[in-house]
Amino acid sequence: MSQEEDNRVYWEQIRQDDKQALFALYNNTYFHLIRFGLKICGDDELVKDGVNQLFLQLWEKRAQLQPVTQVRAYLFTALRNHIQDQFNYRSRIDTAVHHMAHEGDLSELSYEEIIIRVQHNEELKTKLRLAMQQLTPRQTELIRLKFFEGLTYEQIAAQTSQTVKTAYNTVYDAIKVLRKMLK
Repeated sequence: MSQEEDNRVYWEQIRQDDKQALFALYNNTYFHLIRFGLKICGDDELVKDGVNQLFLQLWEKRAQLQPVTQVRAYLFTALRNHIQDQFNYRSRIDTAVHHMAHEGDLSELSYEEIIIRVQHNEELKTKLRLAMQQLTPRQTELIRLKFFEGLTYEQIAAQTSQTVKTAYNTVYDAIKVLRKMLK
């Protein structure tokens, strides 16, 4: 049996409450997941934590798991999403701390000023959401990869089977559309 076939068997056993299968899948995929995670980000602690969280979630949600034919690909995707979520969370924290440091303590603002700032932020989010809807699916995907996942144009090209020039031009065109919509 191939390693992927073993993984599918382990997956099915996990769905049937077999904790040993969880450990076997963990042992079978751990180093592949770590290597993959380190390619995404250089933070080895974040990657190790992500792999462990992934398997904890698998066990916790084993009753809701669906059959999967490509277990390793599923685990890679889940790990990538977890790492991206952690980056987004850290980014929001860093942004909040930055704003607090540069704009002064919010407790010094009047209630009206706080409401105005919240409304302004909501308006910007709405404008951006509407502008993103004007992009083609390919443009949306490449914007996500470039600005939300932080990939280089070379990585985007490799991931989307495009040339680097095509990836660059697609992102450039998408930015032009967004700028026009956000004016």
